[in-house]
Amino acid sequence: MSQHEHLQAPMSDPAADNTSTQPSHNQSHQQISVAKLRLTTSLTVPAVLFSPTLQSIFGLSWVFSGSELISPVAAIILFFTVGQTFLRGGFVELRHGKPGMMALIALALVVAFGYSIFISTGQWLGFEFQGMDFWWELATLIAIMAWGHFIEARSVAAANKSLSSLAEMLPNEVEIFRDGEVVKISRAEVLVGDLVLVRPGSVVPVDGLVVEGNSSVDEALITGESNPVSKPEGSFVVAGSINSVNHTLGQGSLTVRVLRTGESTSLAAIMQLVEKAKAAKSKTQVLADRAAGWLFYIALLSALATLAGWLIAGNQSLDFILERVVTVLVIACPHALGLAIPLVSAISVSKAAKSGLLIRNRSAFEQAAKADVVIFDKTGTLTTAKRAFVGARLAYGSELMSTDELIALAASVELTAEHSIAKCIVDQAHKLKVTIPKSTDFRAIPGQGVTAVLGGQTISVGGPALLTARNIPIYVDDVVRADAAHQAGLSVVFVVRNGELLGSIEVGDTLRETAKAAVYELQLRRKRVVMLTGDATGVAESVAKELGITEVFAEVLPHRKAEVVRKLQVDGSKVIMVGDGINDAPALAQANVGVAIGAGTNVAIESAGIVLSSDDPVKILDLIQQSRESVAKMKQNLFWAVGYNVLAIPLAGGALVGAGLTLTPALGALLMSISTLVVAANAQLLRRR
Repeated sequence: MSQHEHLQAPMSDPAADNTSTQPSHNQSHQQISVAKLRLTTSLTVPAVLFSPTLQSIFGLSWVFSGSELISPVAAIILFFTVGQTFLRGGFVELRHGKPGMMALIALALVVAFGYSIFISTGQWLGFEFQGMDFWWELATLIAIMAWGHFIEARSVAAANKSLSSLAEMLPNEVEIFRDGEVVKISRAEVLVGDLVLVRPGSVVPVDGLVVEGNSSVDEALITGESNPVSKPEGSFVVAGSINSVNHTLGQGSLTVRVLRTGESTSLAAIMQLVEKAKAAKSKTQVLADRAAGWLFYIALLSALATLAGWLIAGNQSLDFILERVVTVLVIACPHALGLAIPLVSAISVSKAAKSGLLIRNRSAFEQAAKADVVIFDKTGTLTTAKRAFVGARLAYGSELMSTDELIALAASVELTAEHSIAKCIVDQAHKLKVTIPKSTDFRAIPGQGVTAVLGGQTISVGGPALLTARNIPIYVDDVVRADAAHQAGLSVVFVVRNGELLGSIEVGDTLRETAKAAVYELQLRRKRVVMLTGDATGVAESVAKELGITEVFAEVLPHRKAEVVRKLQVDGSKVIMVGDGINDAPALAQANVGVAIGAGTNVAIESAGIVLSSDDPVKILDLIQQSRESVAKMKQNLFWAVGYNVLAIPLAGGALVGAGLTLTPALGALLMSISTLVVAANAQLLRRR
């Protein structure tokens, strides 16, 4: 039974269900289009410039026939176009009993619109009712909120494409054997028991058993194993793995008997894990939304208290009382609060991008500031996933004069091979500037290695299976050295001439140049650094020791990786997971902060909240630092925005009228604009850090 056999889990086709009935605050963001922003700006500017209130404040007199209609008309158009986005959002929040930012904005819009219609209509009809309309305030409110929500939506990756990216890996058409002939059919038509032909370089479309053929299959994207896996007859193959083009290992076509298709495949199981992890992750409530929810109730209670208080006092006219109530409700609208988060978020995204951090999910970015644990995948993250020459050893009693000669002989055989080890040996020969003799009669030996003829002598290069299959004697000292190399996580190939062992060559993964520094700096900041990999224990522990990592989870399959992340989260720790392959996707989705390395697959990138545009793990330090700065600036803005409302609402209600201080609608609107400018300026300070 293969290690993949237990990766079975039913999974619905993600393409068949890509909608959600769950209300979301973010849904409203998608409705703020560029066209609506242009409309908003083009109408808000004249609404402000031709507002009688603003002109009187700044001593302007831009008046001509019909100019008094500009502000009302512009504001009314905005209310029934762009403003409907917020009205619908507010209705959804109220319908679900959870008023927040949208409900508070909608309340202010409706009150400002209704009161302004009442005042303007009364003035045009000659009524003596005193009061000031809110047309310019209504226009600027819609404009500020529209820009705020648009900026926020742009900084958050709304679409989750990880599942579709996984599904797109599999071919749409599959070659199967029917009546002795190969025919192409849709992948959806493949049945259990069918015989599928998997050609060289093709993706395996199903889970199945190899019944004919012998090849090497790249399962790195599924299991995390960096080495190609030999697949002789009787081997289990997984959907999503690749039949590698590798003549050195005798690569060829495979005939696979289908065991699982569609929803039952291992790849589908991984897709389900990604989906569940995404759904199960607790969604961070934005502080601004919570504050807006409180302000919604505070505004209503304050308005009622204002109305009741002045009616009971009985010393003010009805128009004064109504103006106080309306001013309370309008001034409670979160101009500054609406921009407090989006502006900081937008600046953070821009600043992070310049330093190589691509933010796909703002919530994940914010949580990075609180990270306790940083998990690194090994292959492709801490290492380059490229083979590197480690060393060459002469066999006991070998007649060769030097290891350079050994490398030259091996390179002569491997020169036309395509395996990563072959390329590594040839590259090393070029680096040493040794002469690579020309060999002939190159042949690949399935499961053993390669062989060629040089100067009438047969030279063979291969793994331990080569020695066993040909009964080539090897001294104990050479066995011990080879075993030690394997335990250290290295691959060992032997060089044989006419049945005599000449020596061995060791190759291994290459550490990224900054990997050790990244681990050290994280530990210096009291972060718990963990390695999580599908590679063999010996390989993982060897790399971990070199990097100074003491906590290692090795030989972990994809579904187990997500479980390891959950295990580390049990005590409340915030986890950053850094990976690059499909096998990391469930863990990236499960982590509080999923970070995809720049060289990673599309699936890993789509499953992560943060993407490193480079392959430098030191960028994790930048991520944590910038997250801290961003969160701190958000809290400062929220404090200012909420603090303004807390102070302004009582003044708007007339709390200090007895002391001769009345907050007029015009002054309240001006102060509101100032608070917005303060929040914007404070956000800009983030660029200077």
